[in-house]
Amino acid sequence: MVCNTMVPMPARVPYSHGLAIAALLFALAFAIFSQSSGPARPVEPEVPPPPVLPPAQVQTWKEAALKVEEPRGEAVGRAARVAVPPELMHYAERRRFLAIQVAETQEQDVTLPHDEAALMEQIGSGALVRMDVLGDDYILYGVGAHATGEPFAHWDEKAHTRVTLYNDWGEYKDAEQELAAQVDAKEADSAAARAALRKTSAKARTRRRQLANEERAAERAADSLEAQRRALETWYDDYDKRRLLVDEYRRVRAFASSFDGRSYDVDDPAQRRLLRARLLGYIRPEAKAFILELARSYHERFGRPLPVTSLVRDEAYQRHLGRSNPNATTIDSPPHATGLAFDVHYGLMAAAEQQWLMDELARQEDDGRVEALRENRIHFHVFVFPDGRRPSESLIADSLDQVHPAARVRTTVSSRRGASARMRRAAAPAPRVKAARTAGRRAPARRSARKPAPRPERPRTATGPS
Repeated sequence: MVCNTMVPMPARVPYSHGLAIAALLFALAFAIFSQSSGPARPVEPEVPPPPVLPPAQVQTWKEAALKVEEPRGEAVGRAARVAVPPELMHYAERRRFLAIQVAETQEQDVTLPHDEAALMEQIGSGALVRMDVLGDDYILYGVGAHATGEPFAHWDEKAHTRVTLYNDWGEYKDAEQELAAQVDAKEADSAAARAALRKTSAKARTRRRQLANEERAAERAADSLEAQRRALETWYDDYDKRRLLVDEYRRVRAFASSFDGRSYDVDDPAQRRLLRARLLGYIRPEAKAFILELARSYHERFGRPLPVTSLVRDEAYQRHLGRSNPNATTIDSPPHATGLAFDVHYGLMAAAEQQWLMDELARQEDDGRVEALRENRIHFHVFVFPDGRRPSESLIADSLDQVHPAARVRTTVSSRRGASARMRRAAAPAPRVKAARTAGRRAPARRSARKPAPRPERPRTATGPS
């Protein structure tokens, strides 16, 4: 039997539709290939541009930052295999690294800025000079990133606390009443959590833990606010102290009114943050000259700007950093307060870059120009000797006990004063070095008549937190 049923033919796809389908398939294939070949390069750098950067320079800064962050195609940072020179390790006597910088601070009679007003005075006097946010061979990478818009404050060195600056008695009283109200509110929160805890069944353990935590947190907040209120009261209820604070506030306001080519409103939190970030872009002339020299050589060799992450810091700002970075309150803090120290970020550098920088810093240390350390927190810490020579061994020996006496483990001593006192307070006990093998080196020839002394040995082990 012959079947006469006709099989329908598929409809012909118009030519234009065929092109559209082909283009869609090509785009899909390209997207799949792009995803499989690795993540796309970020448009924005990992570190945001400094808040003080003019809008016209933002894109140029971002391009330089992306060059710093450019994938190396190999292990970077601590994962890279490098041979750390003994010069960039801790000494067997771990206090010596900080003691050398304490000794140099004393020998050079460097004044450490205890707060922002003191830092402004040093900038105004020319003792500190500006580092541009972006240079020909370097980039300030994250400098000032932690700057806040909180009110400016006087640093009470004896009590180790910030005392907020106000323009007059009326402003202080308004702030004091606001703090008292906040204390009452936190105490009420604590009482409410405590009352709820009493009513909660012992079987509801999760809820009871939550309420207990809320009670403790509210109590701690109330205690902190009350401590702030009492510190203000101690200063502002004393006529002489109050006049000192008001005078300091007015000096800060006068400085901010014409600084770095612009005016900053110290009563505006956003403007205060900008001003703080700019203050942190300063350093002493001798350290700036060394940075420019090191950055030029690095840039010529690797085609990338040298990422500089820290310059000068005042003591009050250092306390703020110490909340999140314990290293900032041990070795890092006091040297940076001198304006003679800076940090270089090696966390994104491949082995060849790190090795070259370490070898160069080791050579400069042997020449007596710097004291350097490779820190585990992916930074090279560099302290520059202004006159190109190390301090005397006798002064270094004296400074060892000033860093932290062997019998004392606490690092805050309220009765100590002066630049070296701030360094001593900032020094913390370091973990023992486990390795027994050390590398002996002698101090380089000095450029003075003083006789060089043998330099203590450094352990051939990776450094711990500094």
